[in-house]
Amino acid sequence: MRAAIVDRPGEIRVGEVPDPKPGERQVVVKVGACGICGTDLHIADGHFPPTPYPIVPGHEFAGEIVELGADVPGEWKIGDRVAVDPSLFCGYCGPCRAGHGNLCANWGATGDTVNGAFAEYVAVPSSTCYRMPDSMTWEQGALVEPVSCAVHGVRRVGVEAGERFLVVGAGTMGLIMQQLLQRSGAQVTVVDRNEARLPRATTLGAVATAKDVGDLNGEKFDVAVDCTGAAPAIEAAFDSIRRGGRLLVFGVAPAEARVALSPFRIYNDEITVVGSMAVLHSFGAALDLVASGAIDTDALLTDTLPLEQYPEALAKMRSGSGLKVQVLPGGGRA
Repeated sequence: MRAAIVDRPGEIRVGEVPDPKPGERQVVVKVGACGICGTDLHIADGHFPPTPYPIVPGHEFAGEIVELGADVPGEWKIGDRVAVDPSLFCGYCGPCRAGHGNLCANWGATGDTVNGAFAEYVAVPSSTCYRMPDSMTWEQGALVEPVSCAVHGVRRVGVEAGERFLVVGAGTMGLIMQQLLQRSGAQVTVVDRNEARLPRATTLGAVATAKDVGDLNGEKFDVAVDCTGAAPAIEAAFDSIRRGGRLLVFGVAPAEARVALSPFRIYNDEITVVGSMAVLHSFGAALDLVASGAIDTDALLTDTLPLEQYPEALAKMRSGSGLKVQVLPGGGRA
């Protein structure tokens, strides 16, 4: 089959790889759509430590089950339309036994640590599949994974009706986070250095937008959410929080990145700093939100390209000229 392959950091191509075979309790999914996110850029650049090379990336995806492995539970059948949680938790380490599989000591994910869905077909555990209603397109199904990450992030930081949130970064994750927070009753201000992205945040309901936190005239927020992973942005977000406020570090930063935060202020102002790692018991809820129209997916998806143009799709994501960029190995819109 055809697939996008990262042979080693900086070396990306589209070529032939063996067709996947389903293992025990696995299914093979014919990929309808797969989205590119910041993690894919880190994998392409060698900045995501768990990733082995060569690898077929791709962890935001949906498609059709075309083959069943041994002992797959009886409710699954060939032809089922599914969105797939990429999470691969071991189930027996301390964090897994404590209900925190996203912190698994043996953490893995389809497309991050094993071959993923920038391909015609991918093999996945049947336990990670979630049935999609017929009303959802492959493109919408591929957006469930990023929405599920944002659902977990909102649960981690908490939100009360009327709270004032600052969201730093108006990319896909920032705009999903904005929509979820607003649905919970928050007032959201959005900041992004790429001014071309700000009108979309306004259309989605932001009470204010700015190119830089410094342009907000010293306004203080109950909560700040960084969706960029950039150290200066995290520091600016921290400085924007009122006494007793909260900071959510949500964007993926390189492992070696460091930030300078005032420990005295964390102590004296009782600032709560939390992180949010991937997906945890949030995929089903995210699918329901997308299926019900609670998330405006049309506002997020800007580009769809065929599999053969994966390098171009990655470059478009990297340049910031696209918002959510997806690859459609099967043509999309099924």
